Amino acid sequence: MTNTKKSIFIYSPAFEKYSYPVDALFDTTRVAKTRELLISLGLLGNGHAVEAVPAPATIVELQRFHSESYLGVLQQAAKGNLTQESRRMGLGTSDCPVFPDMFDYARWACGATLSGAKLILSGEADIAFNPSGGFHHARAEKASGFCYLNDLVLACMRFSDSGKKVLYLDIDAHHGDGVIEAFYSTNQVMTVSLHESGKTLWPWTGVEDEIGEGLGKGFNVNIPLPLGIGDRVYLEAFNEIVIPLANAYRPDVFVLQLGMDALAGDALAHLELTNNAHAAIIEKLLGFNKPILATGGGGYHVENTIRGWALAWKIMSGQDNDSGLALGLGGVMLQSTEWSDGLRDRVLGRNLQHCEAIEEAVHATIRTLVSKVFKYHGL
Repeated sequence: MTNTKKSIFIYSPAFEKYSYPVDALFDTTRVAKTRELLISLGLLGNGHAVEAVPAPATIVELQRFHSESYLGVLQQAAKGNLTQESRRMGLGTSDCPVFPDMFDYARWACGATLSGAKLILSGEADIAFNPSGGFHHARAEKASGFCYLNDLVLACMRFSDSGKKVLYLDIDAHHGDGVIEAFYSTNQVMTVSLHESGKTLWPWTGVEDEIGEGLGKGFNVNIPLPLGIGDRVYLEAFNEIVIPLANAYRPDVFVLQLGMDALAGDALAHLELTNNAHAAIIEKLLGFNKPILATGGGGYHVENTIRGWALAWKIMSGQDNDSGLALGLGGVMLQSTEWSDGLRDRVLGRNLQHCEAIEEAVHATIRTLVSKVFKYHGL
């Protein structure tokens, strides 16, 4: 697939100075390794796909969503001052540990995603990708799931404040609860989350009945999926729900959370996608001919995540000229999801009986969402 869109990869060497504690599963080196892979493949710095260096988000920018008191607690906790209030705000847990880099790293991640939003709003970019972003669990006054500050909410607000209709699409394996909660009562941001069902995966939320309230009713869409789902049925759910809603809503911009923990072999989730599913979704979004701000997210099998993000960038930047050939040969040439010499995963073998059970469950979810949501959009 080729395109002539202006695509910008957002990165700063500053990110390499920060890290989560060594016993945390969140690996910040994924981004630098993705960039190194892209450079080695000639997909960055070639005059067609360029980089932009962000700045950390300012306190004023962060206060568009996060409270002043929460930001103060975060800064104090980063200095080692852990209080009862900071614990109430989600700090000091196994998934939101307190460490010196936590506030500065989160500020940089937010600044990078906001930089992407600014580039799109100014017309300097049609596609902006910040793999260091994607912290979709953070609330206005609470840290959750490795997320201290919510760059995605801030970016959606930046677009909305500029009069843009936003469709936020979250394909991380975990429910995009922080973003959906932030826009649960508005129709200026449509939020859609495809995620492993809360019956089997934290944060245990995101059922079909959660469709928004007030003006937001019908504009918040949760697509919970059974464990073990593969590409074909996953893409069926996407095509049957997301595409009609996007056509009806007609957003001015897409904000895409590109977590890679839905890939087979991830340490924290139980889905069995290949990165070909992510590629197909990106290609569908490009077909709308609207700007896309994409971020990273989860992904706890580091090699698979790096390759998935590299493939996503290759497509978004219009450099995936042989995508059809790569996909067609994937099942023959790529021997496992551990393959390191190609960007596309092999096609995974499927158990027929298991697939039938998954298909039945997903079809039931599709019917429920069509019944509950489509009527708000004239569908």
